[in-house]
Amino acid sequence: MTNPPAAAAPPPRRGFAILAMLGAVLIYGTNFAISRHALLNGMTPHDLTALRFLFSGLLLLPLFLKSGVTTCAGVGWGRGLVLTLMSGLPMTMLMMQGLAWSPAAHGAAIGPGTVTVIGALGGAVLFGVRPPRNVAIGILVVLSGLALIGFAASASGARNVILGDLCFLGVGLIWGGYPLMLQLWRVDPLKATAILSVLSLAVFLPYYLLTQHSNLPSIPLWIVLLHGVNQGILNVVVGLWLWGWAAREIGAAESGRYPPLIPVIGALSAIPLLGEWPGPYQWGGIALIVGGLLLATRR
Repeated sequence: MTNPPAAAAPPPRRGFAILAMLGAVLIYGTNFAISRHALLNGMTPHDLTALRFLFSGLLLLPLFLKSGVTTCAGVGWGRGLVLTLMSGLPMTMLMMQGLAWSPAAHGAAIGPGTVTVIGALGGAVLFGVRPPRNVAIGILVVLSGLALIGFAASASGARNVILGDLCFLGVGLIWGGYPLMLQLWRVDPLKATAILSVLSLAVFLPYYLLTQHSNLPSIPLWIVLLHGVNQGILNVVVGLWLWGWAAREIGAAESGRYPPLIPVIGALSAIPLLGEWPGPYQWGGIALIVGGLLLATRR
């Protein structure tokens, strides 16, 4: 009697993975408009930063403690501080201050665009990965889009918009190194998120409580909780989990096709939420950045 054939492995849950990836992109893209809406309606950059790390830090504190406090969750305190610098408190403060000064569409375009450039350059320096021709061309197109948005800001004469765009540029410059360090040091993304959330909370919360930067007492509790969930749980924890799970299911090559949607979603969501219609130069810059990202993420 012959043994029955082994059951075939179940096919990848492609449909669910694509929905998860779209969900992550939707969370990241709309966060620019949602955060700017909060800043234009009473909250301060300090308020949103505090909510972001209060919710994510407390939620991920058990994971941090379980992984070991003395070793900074097993990665070492030096590396933990570097990861926190790149994707924790400094990056978040720059992003929130940028959104207080500049349109949400600028943040959604400049940040991801700069991250792509830093990722390609950092990959070449750290890992000796020579960017393929389509990546090199895509980077040049992205840089053209960034320059066009910068020109639009300078031509408008609005000093705050220029400063806000510089904040977004700073976000991309430091945030772009974060995935490179995760790859170089082989750090689990969720553990890294726990580290940067807990350390950011430990550093920022005493400063926040001891200074007079809070407008939260004058804001309805349900709005505070809503932004806390959006900042700390959706953007920090849920978005990361959705992205990581989907990338494992459909592969890194296909998952790289979705980041170009972030500037599109950011610009479109700012129209109904904020009434911010990008001008011709801004639309041109966003289009160039999206086109460059599409080129750079082609397989």
